[in-house]
Amino acid sequence: MKAALIQLNTAWESKKANFERADFFVKKAAEEECTVIVFPEMFSTGFSMNIHTVAEEGYGETASLLAGLAKKNNINIIAGFPIKAPGAEKARNMAAVFNRRGLPHATYTKIHPFSYAGEDKYYIAGTDTVVFDIDGMPSSVFICYDLRFPEVFRKVAGEAHAIFVIANWPSERKGHWETLLKARAIENECFIIGVNRTGTDGNGIHYPGASCVIGPAGNVIWSGNETDEFTTCEFDPDEVDRIRSQFPFLDDMKYPEATSCTP
Repeated sequence: MKAALIQLNTAWESKKANFERADFFVKKAAEEECTVIVFPEMFSTGFSMNIHTVAEEGYGETASLLAGLAKKNNINIIAGFPIKAPGAEKARNMAAVFNRRGLPHATYTKIHPFSYAGEDKYYIAGTDTVVFDIDGMPSSVFICYDLRFPEVFRKVAGEAHAIFVIANWPSERKGHWETLLKARAIENECFIIGVNRTGTDGNGIHYPGASCVIGPAGNVIWSGNETDEFTTCEFDPDEVDRIRSQFPFLDDMKYPEATSCTP
């Protein structure tokens, strides 16, 4: 499995500029025979709360672009962008997966809007996890702040061999990003592929890149810097079965019910 991880220096609220970069990177990934190309959270606009400008109604021009690029270049695409139902007050911060034929393969809405930055005031919370297939590799995807909530990762761990995390994770909490990605890989015995943006957004927030591919034993297979936008990494999905067979920790998972104690 060869993945292109795009640490995009996203142009603030400029779909045209980001679409041009996406077209370039998808072509490059296809030329390098990548299986899948992954863009960060809200790759087409940046992490903007200006939903009336950035959110499209349903599957609009961003989805059409990605579908066309996937089909034209015969490659799987995972990317994040905001959409909005007609007449709705809030948008959805979502991830979409397109297969090699350009068909929408899966969609996921961010379950945990980042309330610390007021995201919950503009974006609704998703309710469902998703599992999909990338050329035979059962996979799932989460978005940024979801990384702090291991419970949702547990919901897909039994099926997924790779979990993608697309993000706009700031430099000041880079250490948390790296530690949490590694923890999610270790506890779920699967690949965790974190894809974060670079550059500075319209709010003056700096992003470190620091994308990572973590193996099912918690080993760092690859990590990115804060300048390279186009990066690739190869890994063996079969390693998940080998690790889970050698150390069948997931078989011992239990979900005890909480009880209250009264004095």
